[in-house]
Amino acid sequence: MSGAALGLEVVVVFFLALFLLHRYGDFRKQQRMVLFGTLLAWYLCFLIVFILPLDVSTTIYKQCIIDHEKHAVTPTVTTVSSNQTTGNATVPPTESIPKACTKPWSYIPNGIMPVFWRVVYWTSQCLTWLLIPFMQSYARSGGFSITSKIKTALIENAIYYGTYLLIFGSLLIYVAVHPEWHLSWYELQTVGITAANTWGLFLLVLLMGYGLVEIPRSYWEASHHGHLLIKTYFKVAKLMTEKADSEENLEDVMEEVRKVSESIKYNHPLRKYIDTVLRKCPVEYQEKMGRNMDDYEDFDDRQNTYPTEKSLAKLHKQVIYAVQRHNRTRVQWQMLLEEAFHLEDVAKNETSSSREFVRSFASAEPPGWFNRYIYTPTVEWYWECMLKQWFYRLLGVVLSLFSVAVVWSECTFFSTKPVLSLFAVFIQLAERDYNYLYIEMACFITIFFLCTCVYSTVFRIRVFNYYYLAPHHQTDAYSLQFSGMLFCRLTPPLCLNFLGLIHMDSAISHQAKEQTAYTSIMGSMKVLPIIANGFYIYYPMLIVILCIATYFSLGTRCLNLLGFQQFMGDNELTSDLIDEGKELLKRERRKRQRIEDGENRRREWRERYGNREQNAARNRNIQQSEMQETNYAETANAGTGRQAKYSRTSSQPERDCIELLEDAEPLDFNADMPSDDPLGAESGRHTGGRYLSMSSSQSRIFDDV
Repeated sequence: MSGAALGLEVVVVFFLALFLLHRYGDFRKQQRMVLFGTLLAWYLCFLIVFILPLDVSTTIYKQCIIDHEKHAVTPTVTTVSSNQTTGNATVPPTESIPKACTKPWSYIPNGIMPVFWRVVYWTSQCLTWLLIPFMQSYARSGGFSITSKIKTALIENAIYYGTYLLIFGSLLIYVAVHPEWHLSWYELQTVGITAANTWGLFLLVLLMGYGLVEIPRSYWEASHHGHLLIKTYFKVAKLMTEKADSEENLEDVMEEVRKVSESIKYNHPLRKYIDTVLRKCPVEYQEKMGRNMDDYEDFDDRQNTYPTEKSLAKLHKQVIYAVQRHNRTRVQWQMLLEEAFHLEDVAKNETSSSREFVRSFASAEPPGWFNRYIYTPTVEWYWECMLKQWFYRLLGVVLSLFSVAVVWSECTFFSTKPVLSLFAVFIQLAERDYNYLYIEMACFITIFFLCTCVYSTVFRIRVFNYYYLAPHHQTDAYSLQFSGMLFCRLTPPLCLNFLGLIHMDSAISHQAKEQTAYTSIMGSMKVLPIIANGFYIYYPMLIVILCIATYFSLGTRCLNLLGFQQFMGDNELTSDLIDEGKELLKRERRKRQRIEDGENRRREWRERYGNREQNAARNRNIQQSEMQETNYAETANAGTGRQAKYSRTSSQPERDCIELLEDAEPLDFNADMPSDDPLGAESGRHTGGRYLSMSSSQSRIFDDV
């Protein structure tokens, strides 16, 4: 059973990491090396989080066995209470015998967990400090060959790796020269692990302080549809600005590509690089550049100045970035419009008396069996208009209580007598009864909440346009690898912090207890007492200040003062952007309504006049066959000298039908549409309110009858 539990979690975590990578990455377009590196980093970090509760329960079982062995060696301790003597009668003393140790259902045999943690930890550290930075530079390089990309990546990481080597070499020299320090290889390894965990803990507290406040507040605000809709209007206006900026940037880059493509002809040695750049451009730009290029014109080195391979590599890098940014903003714009339309539909349906959810625009995909039989319009109305907001409020309250418990435990986890950490109290109560299932569930919920606060912040933060995790397969390679690097650096100190909260780390709790296999891999912090007794204990207390700053939105206010547009309810600029978002949404709604009306008119036309068109086609085939038979008869009778005359053998009613079909002309149903309709210009339909036959540029439908 123990091996099955470990194997099941390994498989489940793999599919979880694969699902998240599929949501944010693009399996078809991105490089396999980038996808594999990101998947491996996410998988190892999630694996640590899911396997750690099993390590805790196994350690508690081992501690129980040790206690029983000590009890069997030492004399039996007897206790006599005051109520055990009554008059001359004396009650025999009772023995304090510990309970029998029961093996947990997820027990992992000895020797497996240390090897497992050692492989997982050192693989993740090699990824975050060595491989991923190199792969980031390789993916962002605009080189046209593998050799040039590797060269660019090595040059960009020379300072990065050189700094680490300089620091590490200085420490080695200092340790070697210092007469009182004689560090072994194990102690030196512990110093390196401690340095990496210290850097991770510094960043961990910053991200966790934001997530502990922002996650409960986001669910509480989501329960108020009015506030959420206003915030969505703000996002629409802000994203529209970014979308226009990305389109303008793409136009500038494509113009530069066009100039370079026209200057370098087909027989130029650098033409193959230009073709590589053109393949990364959008299809419509490729067609324009293909029409404007004359491949029959030779190049002349004496008349023109041509770009170098280095400048073309730089242009290639700009094209990749511009196309990625344009596609990302375009997809985000569509997703944000769907969200805004849905919120407006919820606001309209809240006052509906029919208690059935009605959407403004029908879904393009046909409804599945779940929407037909379970999630019906009535069920959707009760969920969207009544139950959802109360569920989010309840969830916000529960998450707020969890956040308060985490903040309190972070400030008091160093106290062992009395035990003030709430999570340590819960684990110790379950440890008395050896309720391993409760221990594992409590550990998993606690560490899962901590990881949610930290990882969600990693997914939310945005460093201009260089780091941004966008869903719907729109995250670039650099951001994917940067997130994997952050996960590998944050997860080990996060797990150590969790073990400190439940008093399973002897370096912090200073208790003579059995250590977990994960703590044994991290090494003893006694090598650096200033870190174990100072930084690891008092630095997490700063999370209180960070939570207060996040609650009052101090970071948002500072960014707003610096010129970055942020959602502030009492700001004039925010009000202007909200009004702009409303107008943009109205325009998009009218545009979609016109498209939907046009589709409905075309569908009605086909249903109304489709049978007549079929009859006309059938009559046309009959006429052609009769004419062929008549021509064959004329050819056969030509030798006899008789004059052959033919006429149509169809009856008079059929000829009348054909004449009516020839005279039938469809009306222009866009007569009541305004003349500035962009859809009419795109589709080429006449909008003057006349018959189509009166327009010289239009051809009649039944001209070929």
